[in-house]
Amino acid sequence: MKTAVIAIGGNAIIKETQKGTLGEQFQNVWEACDPIIDLMEAGYQVVLTHGNGPHVGNALIKNEKGKEEVPAYTMDACGAETQGLLGYVIKQSLENRLKERNIEKKLVSLVTQVVVSKEDEAFLHPTKPVGPFFSEEEAKRLEESMGYVMHEDSGRGYRRVVASPKPMDILEKDAVKDLANAGYLVIAAGGGGIPVVKNALGHHEGVEAVIDKDYASALLALEIDADLLVFLTGVEQVAINFVKENQESIALMDVATTKKHLSDGQFPKGSMGPMIEAALSFVETTGGEALITTMDALTRALKGETGTRMVKH
Repeated sequence: MKTAVIAIGGNAIIKETQKGTLGEQFQNVWEACDPIIDLMEAGYQVVLTHGNGPHVGNALIKNEKGKEEVPAYTMDACGAETQGLLGYVIKQSLENRLKERNIEKKLVSLVTQVVVSKEDEAFLHPTKPVGPFFSEEEAKRLEESMGYVMHEDSGRGYRRVVASPKPMDILEKDAVKDLANAGYLVIAAGGGGIPVVKNALGHHEGVEAVIDKDYASALLALEIDADLLVFLTGVEQVAINFVKENQESIALMDVATTKKHLSDGQFPKGSMGPMIEAALSFVETTGGEALITTMDALTRALKGETGTRMVKH
């Protein structure tokens, strides 16, 4: 049986216009269940990854609001906490929908650690904004008392920025592969995984960072020998010359064409760039395929009716 890794964006679980109540999250995930189950029905063993950007941001706001009452958690701990929560929401929603469709399937959610390098240049130049906004005075206090790096954010105040290092290895990759081969639908590498490094003793320890979920998903797909990597995002098809008069949607891209579009600046780093680069690395390394589309369009995209498919040649 073929294996597909499906990466769900965190903003699909808490939508932009929502407060992010638990009920809203369950409803959003419930609406996403059928396309995922349809992929299973099409003959794929499915491994799910997911974003957690809004959830980690909320966790950091709770840290700040409750700092006088309870100790604040570090970024890696917030990642672990939100992985557990989202694993619960996704797993329970899928289990219930599978029962309604009279499909028997075992599911498991894994808290997943992802190794990064202490030497990654991202630690010297943190760029990923996280958590709440602060005044300039509060930002200076946090820089002095906590050693945070604080940047002004689009006139809205100051936010902490942390490193976003590239993932090097997924510690639980063998467990993911074994469970998938045993017939489980596996939920793993949530939020890009919990970032860990090796210390002087060779032990793993968490670090204050955020791993891009697209890069982590591509690495997981590579490490478990997946055949298909699916990115579910906000656009049904990738486009070049985006929001211009000559905008053009793309149904199929090979590696050479993708590299040309990247070099031409068609996919900026602050937009589609990381997702395209992640898909490219998987396709070029494995010869497998990547598919980019929306959750709503996934079933049609699998039939070749929409979406953007990336192939090696």
